[in-house]
Amino acid sequence: MKRSTYRRSLARPLVGVLVLGGVLAVAGSTGAQVTGRCSNCHTMHNSQDASPMTLNESATPNPMLTRGDCMGCHASGTNQKMWNIDGVTFIPQVFHTDASGDLAGGNFAYINDTKAGGIGDGDNRGHNVIDIFGPGSDDNLSVVPGGILQYYHDQNVTDLTLTCAGENGCHGERVWNSGVTGLAALKGAHHGNTDGACNPPLDNPTVGDSYRFLLGVKGYENQTSGQKWQNVSASSHNEYFGQAVPNVMHCSGGTGSCHFPGGPIRPRNQTISGFCGTCHGNFHTLKPPTSDGSESSDGQSMGIGPAVTSPFRRHPTDIVINRLGAGSEYSQYTTYNVNAPVGRTTVLSAPSAVVTPASDTVTCLSCHMVHASPYPDMLRWNYDALQAHSGSNTNGCFICHTTKDDV
Repeated sequence: MKRSTYRRSLARPLVGVLVLGGVLAVAGSTGAQVTGRCSNCHTMHNSQDASPMTLNESATPNPMLTRGDCMGCHASGTNQKMWNIDGVTFIPQVFHTDASGDLAGGNFAYINDTKAGGIGDGDNRGHNVIDIFGPGSDDNLSVVPGGILQYYHDQNVTDLTLTCAGENGCHGERVWNSGVTGLAALKGAHHGNTDGACNPPLDNPTVGDSYRFLLGVKGYENQTSGQKWQNVSASSHNEYFGQAVPNVMHCSGGTGSCHFPGGPIRPRNQTISGFCGTCHGNFHTLKPPTSDGSESSDGQSMGIGPAVTSPFRRHPTDIVINRLGAGSEYSQYTTYNVNAPVGRTTVLSAPSAVVTPASDTVTCLSCHMVHASPYPDMLRWNYDALQAHSGSNTNGCFICHTTKDDV
């Protein structure tokens, strides 16, 4: 299997990976900016006493004169989800075997079947990034699901090109047809990172001032001591930015376009769902009907439906919760639940334990993890186990759709 091939290849540079985690002082307990000696992370000429200075002893230097790459820091494969490298400094892990749980974004190890508790085929539990699993590792999908076909995004972001950062990834600069990927897309971000509330300007955001290095996205990064990078409880979690009405997504400019003139791909509404929609556009866009009242059949129209009221074609995101239907169905969701996070229409300065259905919003992260989850389709819970009107459900869809479990 392709995933087994990756495990063998991971074992070869393991010593270098572990050393990288041991020398980097990336994130102290009070911030996410790089601290410590420059030589921990950088080398000037990649040569010392006739030996290369890259941590896997490769003669090929890395971008930004670094001694290791992104995976060496954040995908160590250890049993710590927050790698404690010196008693003070922690590095968040996106690929680990920590039995105590995962960080807010999930854990790529569920895809590789290296972590117990996964349900179903590993390939459908997350994003099969080539940085970890190699090109063509997804046996189920080869193109982006929900891509707006008219604009060929499904042909550009594939299981051969999907990366963690860069043009065909999520983090860092995402400049169309640039070929920039990995560390080069994150240049300077760790040194300029904004902690807590991230409120980058629309027209000129930087990777460092954006939520989790997602260019242009607003939000609040959990700063609770010992719980950074995690969604732990109603009082300790990230805050995601949303809006009351989803965009009409397209590539011809205006509020719905994610293509800024001469610049990176990023959502004009600066929400987390809008960011996901730059690839999965059909799952997030709102498309009005044509002038004669009919539904257009072009690629732009295949979204959630023509309006912000039911019936919907797909589950809506970037929409106020009580617009999903009439009556009191959602009124009982008033205490924040990390298994169904909501979006806020303003950037908060601290986590809030209160959910207000009349103003808080649904986001794609209300249902899905980002990296990978134990469940199919990256869901936060086992969808197949939910039973409507059984009176026994306290999780999943029924966190929001409270009355649909009434007997």
